[in-house]
Amino acid sequence: MTTATALARLRTHARLATMFAPTTLADAVTRLGFVQADPIRAPARAQDLILRHRVSGYRAGDLERGFARMGLEEDFLYAYGFMPGGTRQLLHPRLDPAGAHVPAGLAAEVLAFVRARGPTHPRDLEARFGRDRAVNGWGGFSKATTRALESLHHYGLLRVARRRDGIRIYDAAPAPPDADAFGEGAADRARHLVMLVARILAPVSAVSLRGALSLMARRNPGLGPLAPVVAAALKAGELEREEVEGEHYLWPARNGGWRHRPAPRDVRFLAPFDPVVWDRRRFEHLWDWAYRFEAYTPPARRAFGYYAMPVLWGEEVIGWANVSLAAGKMHAALGYARHPPRSLVFRRALHAELSRMERFLTARPSALRR
Repeated sequence: MTTATALARLRTHARLATMFAPTTLADAVTRLGFVQADPIRAPARAQDLILRHRVSGYRAGDLERGFARMGLEEDFLYAYGFMPGGTRQLLHPRLDPAGAHVPAGLAAEVLAFVRARGPTHPRDLEARFGRDRAVNGWGGFSKATTRALESLHHYGLLRVARRRDGIRIYDAAPAPPDADAFGEGAADRARHLVMLVARILAPVSAVSLRGALSLMARRNPGLGPLAPVVAAALKAGELEREEVEGEHYLWPARNGGWRHRPAPRDVRFLAPFDPVVWDRRRFEHLWDWAYRFEAYTPPARRAFGYYAMPVLWGEEVIGWANVSLAAGKMHAALGYARHPPRSLVFRRALHAELSRMERFLTARPSALRR
């Protein structure tokens, strides 16, 4: 197989591995296994931009409005996002480096308050505990009670019951599995989690997979080192590997439905955290240009735009789109890594995607379907 052929196959695999035909919201999240979330809304939140391609009739906010009713959860995998209950179960019990987590001080008081009260908005805690501030994970400040809620959620003592205008409403979580069973269960959980992440990001560069698993392991040190789990999966044939131009790619062995299908000849504007473009190392290797998420880049240094979305054309990512909504009207500005395709087929496909995006942004919330 020539290098050009191998790269073309990997591009098709990257497109087809997670870009399935539109289905219901619950089924789409279950098939994906995880949907990364981000609070920036420009023109919509990342989770909505990811799901609009994969859910029939999806409208912005449908996930936020319906995830609790569908038994979906919020938690941290290799990033923060929404997931099926089964994925979250693999993440708990999430023990601290000392081997346990027993809340103390303010966290213990907040936990008792939520258990007694039921679903709790962070603002509900202010009257009881005050508005003291604490340093957050980004070096800024947030309310100490909010930090306590986030910590209790991280350790599985609270869960997100629903959202209100994007704000998490917390409730007590079911009791986690017995920590005494953690020792034997950790190996199985680690294997399932490694395979899940490899499937979500398939075909994932070995370097990027290590990075994603490292993020996950730091949040859950009880799982132990995950590199040996990857090596064991390769040896057992559970993971496949291919080297192209010195870059190693991995994917689950049973993830082969893409092999005999061509990529659809359509245009799609992708969220910066969509599984198709999440692996930036793979992105640059397969499509031969470097995309960057620039929302936190000073305006004078931006090459693409505040919230530039990669533009997928068939199995190629050819450029980026900046989309905004003003006075009920959508505006789109496109840029290209090289030059825009000149074919009538592309122009029609681009027009169709612009129309889909406008309907998505301007339509009323859909009637949620499981």
